[in-house]
Amino acid sequence: MNLMPRHALDTLPTLADERLQRYRQVRRYSERLASPLSPEDMVVQSMPDASPTKWHLAHITWFFETFLLVPHLADYRPFDPSFTYLFNSYYEAVGPRQPRPQRGLMTRPALEQVMAYRQYVDLHMGSLLVQDLDPATQALIELGLAHEQQHQELLLMDILHLFSLSALKPAYDPAWPADAPGREGRFKALNGGLVDIGHDGDGFAFDNEGPRHKVYLAPFEISDRLVTNGQWLQFMAAGGYTTAGLWLSDGWAMVREQGWQAPLYWQQDGEQWQVMSLAGLVPVQVDAPVTHVSYYEACAFATWAQARLPTEAEWELAATSGLLEQVDDVAWQWTQSAYSPYPGFHPAPSAVGEYNGKFMVNQMVLRGGASISSPDHCRPSYRNFFTPGLRWMFSGLRLARDICQHGAYSSEFARDVVAGLSAPHKSLSPKYFYDAAGSQLFEAICTTPEYYPTRAETRLLTDVAAEIGAVIPDGAALVEFGSGASDKTRLVLDAAPQISVYVPIDICQDALDSAASRLHAHYPSLEIAPQVDDFTRALRLPEAAHGKPRVGFFPGSTIGNFTRPQAVQFLRSAHTLLGRNAYFIVGVDMVKAPALLEAAYDDAGGVTAAFNLNLLKRMNRELDGDFDLEGFRHLAQWNAELQRMEMHLVSQREQVVQVAGQAFHFAEGERLHTENSHKFTVESFTEMAALGGWRICHQWLSAAPQVALFCLC
Repeated sequence: MNLMPRHALDTLPTLADERLQRYRQVRRYSERLASPLSPEDMVVQSMPDASPTKWHLAHITWFFETFLLVPHLADYRPFDPSFTYLFNSYYEAVGPRQPRPQRGLMTRPALEQVMAYRQYVDLHMGSLLVQDLDPATQALIELGLAHEQQHQELLLMDILHLFSLSALKPAYDPAWPADAPGREGRFKALNGGLVDIGHDGDGFAFDNEGPRHKVYLAPFEISDRLVTNGQWLQFMAAGGYTTAGLWLSDGWAMVREQGWQAPLYWQQDGEQWQVMSLAGLVPVQVDAPVTHVSYYEACAFATWAQARLPTEAEWELAATSGLLEQVDDVAWQWTQSAYSPYPGFHPAPSAVGEYNGKFMVNQMVLRGGASISSPDHCRPSYRNFFTPGLRWMFSGLRLARDICQHGAYSSEFARDVVAGLSAPHKSLSPKYFYDAAGSQLFEAICTTPEYYPTRAETRLLTDVAAEIGAVIPDGAALVEFGSGASDKTRLVLDAAPQISVYVPIDICQDALDSAASRLHAHYPSLEIAPQVDDFTRALRLPEAAHGKPRVGFFPGSTIGNFTRPQAVQFLRSAHTLLGRNAYFIVGVDMVKAPALLEAAYDDAGGVTAAFNLNLLKRMNRELDGDFDLEGFRHLAQWNAELQRMEMHLVSQREQVVQVAGQAFHFAEGERLHTENSHKFTVESFTEMAALGGWRICHQWLSAAPQVALFCLC
């Protein structure tokens, strides 16, 4: 096992060190994005909405000089006074500026001088960042870094547009990854009601993301994935760009005026469509998400598909509920919401107050993020905005629909059963295993001779508890996701008496009450703040955890039950919930011999089989089902390609089953997929953690049968 050395605590960075490291990381990333470009590439402006790369590199430097160095660093002398005019963007309070459409005319200053400007400002920012700064100045630094990350995305957007106009169709980076193909979206239902949206105040956000406020939402459905190129081709083939009735009036005028026939960057090569990308001109992949479409095109497609675009409140609720895939790693998603202030919004009185508020008219909101968004830049409350006719940003769409919920089968369980049994490959979420009987059966599974994960992780946690305790800061809040009986938690609490608050999150009130009562008896000085919630959808922590260092705890290898996109989304959600500088201790089961794995999920005593078949009993009891349990058998098998154990219920004959008021056909041998349990290597988990915004700072591996605990930071 890999234990953390005691002296590691003596080398933890100071807050000033972390601030400087983050500043340098963001600044270097801008230069890395510009590095494939020639000086000639960096000076050209392809249209008034775009800016030359050289201007981007100078403007994001001007921001730090103007708003931080000049007012806050004693004796600072600007690099060149003329840069105040040349590289101001739209800040009226700062003074006049180069007209935006003429930024490409600035052949001077030369690129070398712009890079010298960056070095000069970075040197002096280094002096400022190590000082003891007041909260307002620290907030302005965070704004400057977020501003630079926005321009990193703009830089790539503008370069793609520039290169698309070249007869050579050059690649910015031939190895730039394409958007991953996948299935079409499925509609997920949400009850709506009175919900909170907007930033919760924990961590950085732009001013337009608040104040947090309540919004009433009618019941609705939203697609869990983005519209694909294949669906867009169907729209085109059905006359989407020639049918006036599908379009808003202004949109139809743009279609005729600009001759739109396909998304931006698409061009036909005989019978095939190609698309200009950062990797150059490539074939359109039908199963990949469509990008570079305007709001007008998105609305027309939604009308054709007998759907609509979601509101930004619907999108935020669905995203924070964990229902959506492709949230912020493909394309910004158009909503039907106009960009306007939230109730109680007031821009800052200084020049930075011009950052967002002045644009709150004639724009539409996009949510999520894109494949070109900079690392750690996006969050569920982020409000991007563009005018409805623009297409050069990485913009796509997901669909929404209104629904009416009436009758006996309007529960989330019923909707998921109907959706899962209606799919081409029938499946249900493993969360529905855990009714009262299912929970008891799972406890019995953990005691079977074949089921090693619980015993192996408990042994490992016992061995390394002191090392984990050494990582946990004084006064920390320990936040456990899916806490259940909180049995393993006691090992951490015993090893880390400096923990001041324990926040168990679980869907079951009875389990929380029981666990809290037992822990109170053993740890009378520990504040326990239980939170009834679906831990995959938790949006905020109780007051007791505010202002404290936070450590997440997620043992049990439960992360293996998620699909990869779901796991990444959960890691991102946990990162948002725990906040910056948090730690997250995650238990993981490692790849091992298939025979050992299959025995663990199909024990000789038949307990796991009963656990799986109990799902049919639950549907019979709660949704008026008529499943014949003798007509299905339990199957557990290792999927080597996807590195996971799978559980299925296999139909023993051709049959029709009634459940939730609907009939579903099962062919003989057809499977109902009920659970995945992904197994990991150190490399595969490290990669997944990085996609979720984490890095591994410590790891502990057990002896065979191998399990692991990873400390993420």
